[in-house]
Amino acid sequence: MAHVELEQVSKVYPGGVRAVDAVDLDIHDKEFVVLVGPSGCGKSTTLRMIAGLEVISSGVVKIGDRVVNDVPPKDRDIAMVFQNYALYPHMTVYKNMAFGLELRRVPGLLWRLTHPREARRIRAEIADKVNEVARVLDISHLLERRPRQLSGGQRQRVAVGRAIVREPAAFLFDEPLSNLDAKLRVTTRAELKRLHQRLKTTTIYVTHDQEEAMTLGDRIVVMRDGKIQQADAPLKTYSQPRNRFVAGFIGMPPMNFFDGAIKIVDSRMVFEEGKLENARPADDGSAESGGELTLPGDGFRLPVPAHLRDRLAGMVGRHVVLGIRPEHFHLTPIGGGEGDCCPLDVKLNVIEPLGNDMDVYAQTRLTDRVVGRLEAQGGLTTDAQVRLYADLRRVHFFEPGVTGMNLSLTTEPTHALA
Repeated sequence: MAHVELEQVSKVYPGGVRAVDAVDLDIHDKEFVVLVGPSGCGKSTTLRMIAGLEVISSGVVKIGDRVVNDVPPKDRDIAMVFQNYALYPHMTVYKNMAFGLELRRVPGLLWRLTHPREARRIRAEIADKVNEVARVLDISHLLERRPRQLSGGQRQRVAVGRAIVREPAAFLFDEPLSNLDAKLRVTTRAELKRLHQRLKTTTIYVTHDQEEAMTLGDRIVVMRDGKIQQADAPLKTYSQPRNRFVAGFIGMPPMNFFDGAIKIVDSRMVFEEGKLENARPADDGSAESGGELTLPGDGFRLPVPAHLRDRLAGMVGRHVVLGIRPEHFHLTPIGGGEGDCCPLDVKLNVIEPLGNDMDVYAQTRLTDRVVGRLEAQGGLTTDAQVRLYADLRRVHFFEPGVTGMNLSLTTEPTHALA
């Protein structure tokens, strides 16, 4: 086992396309790190550079204390599990799992003929290892089958087993569950988590599914346009997103964003909803960029929570973006203190029952799409006017723009930063 370190690692393709841009990342020994982000963000390219399947344009990759920039993939002491399993179709499950070990530990035919006893001993060791891993993965009964006789979930377990028997310094997973159906993804995800807790092998896992990232990783690395936006523990990434992109990407349904301005009204600091004119969507659809803020006067007003007033003192009269997660809306007032929640009048457009919960899609006078994840309740109808209560203890304020900084996390008042 080993730690993996990336220092200013970049990948530039012909034509100047920068897929990965000066990434710094230190993955600790035994840690399970998940690289997550939208398609084209650079996460798979980063993984392939660690594996040696992509040539590094600049920077340094270390596995343990060894720089591996020029080390072939087979000599990097890593094992990779691919999205398409990459099993040998003509081999049994047993042979698929044992093949790599046999190549490494059993020399050529001449050696086997002159050292039959040693060859048998090595094969017995390999058989013991394969059978033990198969037992752990519950595929012992499949060892004599070929890949075409297996389900998708079984093939994935075989691919994982083939990686485990090698006892590498690190496991690399490239979207290994994306070809499975929804139910099987959940069960296989739990198996991978249990397996890591047992083996404690350094693991780097790539996915575009933020739910996978949140449930699997000791730490998740959110990427966009080849750059790391945030690398933190899952719950910290969810509750303290560094910027607007991370806030919108982590969490399902995504966080609601409202453009507006900080104002002082009757000696109170409030957020007033506005309208962004001539805005253009970002390339990945994650947020709007550019545009001019207008304040028509018929938007909602929300008091700035007391714990954020000092931090936002320098933003009075300036454009900010309010962020509220769907699960932080409620149908009744919450909290025990004054200022814990604020009413917001909306018009319901769509209601999606989810069993114990329901998602409601609504609009304010100025914002077309507002999502709330509420406790299931009968009697609500589309086109109805309802009052939602926002939990002010959980709101965030961001600078404008796709990757606008989270002003709620600033350690100093914003007037000191200006």
